[in-house]
Amino acid sequence: MQQAASSRFQPFEVIAKTRESETITSFTLAPLNKDHWRPFEAGQFLSIRIPDGAGGHVLRNYTVSSSPKQSGTYRITVKREAALSENMPQGLSSCWLHDEIEPGAVLEIDTPRGAFKLDMQSTRPVLLLSGGVGLTPTVSMLHVLAHETAQRVWFIHACDSMEVHALRNEVEELAAVRSGITVHFCHRFADENDLAAGRCHSTGFITREVLQKLLPLDDYDIYMCGPPPFMKALYAILIGLGVRKERIAYEFFGPASLLSDKEAQSAATDAQKAGAATGTADPGRNKDDIRIVLQKSGRELAWTASSVSLLDCLEANGIEPEFSCRAGICGTCEQALVAGEVDYFEEPLDEVPQGRVLLCCTKPKSSIVLDL
Repeated sequence: MQQAASSRFQPFEVIAKTRESETITSFTLAPLNKDHWRPFEAGQFLSIRIPDGAGGHVLRNYTVSSSPKQSGTYRITVKREAALSENMPQGLSSCWLHDEIEPGAVLEIDTPRGAFKLDMQSTRPVLLLSGGVGLTPTVSMLHVLAHETAQRVWFIHACDSMEVHALRNEVEELAAVRSGITVHFCHRFADENDLAAGRCHSTGFITREVLQKLLPLDDYDIYMCGPPPFMKALYAILIGLGVRKERIAYEFFGPASLLSDKEAQSAATDAQKAGAATGTADPGRNKDDIRIVLQKSGRELAWTASSVSLLDCLEANGIEPEFSCRAGICGTCEQALVAGEVDYFEEPLDEVPQGRVLLCCTKPKSSIVLDL
């Protein structure tokens, strides 16, 4: 049985507010009832109820930036999204947190969730790659890697300048915990003395050449988070360097097509179709040969084991249903399930009606038919 949505949100007090840079602030949250704290894995996020100014609320997701070993509290690290011009709105939730929330305030939050997590079974070297406030999951991951593994780790972070570089000291302290952790900071608009003083290690953008100099040729597990232009550029560089797509995990609240060209996705889809026509085995296909049939368009797709969710599988085939959160919270990706069964790997915030399915947090148990 799923919990009612109202019972999933619990009151947490802000017990600390820490300025991390000119634009980024951390908030440490502790439950009013200690039983409401739940363990989390590095990379997961919290959903928070934010007043909308009209008597209601909106939901916003913030990654937990603290160590999973720090039980009893969560830390979120938030960038204040100020309006860039008079015609643009301020960031509703980020400005509310920065401008109005002080220690002692009480926020309502849901339990940690999200599939962007470290593969703790892997022994491959790890590349943590972040841009701007996208370092929140990678810092949490670095806590785990530094204290619980012996893997080689490269922590590469890009931001505009020293003034907006958050959690820098924490990262350097974690890198000093043991050998085998390399840190590289790239400041887009570095001061002329920043390189000489060691405040950053490169300037401008993270380029193919920067990665080639830093990384020995090897097989990595890559975890990547940042704004869309950063993600698209780095994804293309990594693929161009021969990194296998299944080795790249990312936290990205946007359509997957933004990470790679439409032409490349179309070619991959055509190759899958050609393989099916000639009887060539698809190495990613499940042995049970699960199919996804789109009733309205008449298309039929093969479910592949490398797909994170139904939404991910559809996007990989050039289909972009509406979505927002990718976490079973907003309900935007809800579709009619005409036939077949699915498994929820992430519990939806609200109960999903019979005959409906959330694409972002499900995988098919059998061949299915969607009203798409």
